[in-house]
Amino acid sequence: MFTFVTRYVGFLKSVPTLGWLFDGLLKLWAFFTQPTPLDWMDEIETEVLKWDRTTSVIHKYGGMQFNYNGKEIGHIHSNGLIDMLLSRSVKAQLIREGRITDHHTLKIPGG
Repeated sequence: MFTFVTRYVGFLKSVPTLGWLFDGLLKLWAFFTQPTPLDWMDEIETEVLKWDRTTSVIHKYGGMQFNYNGKEIGHIHSNGLIDMLLSRSVKAQLIREGRITDHHTLKIPGG
């Protein structure tokens, strides 16, 4: 469902609060169908917030955003999908190792 929405109706994210509503529905769906990743998300948030100069806020399209020195370094969607800022070389290595996949909507050449 998440991939379908981001691919075909993602333009609706510009409608105020619609992204938050969709993300809230994702979290509710996850709560009933796969609650364990919600615990992992809490653990990730707890760990990241231990880092110096790191804060969290609600992401502009829902989910939890992590900032370092006031700039976004990544966010977690309520279905457990994590978007994280990585260098191209680190990203390419992790993709080759099968540990991550490319961003669900933004494909970066050489990544």
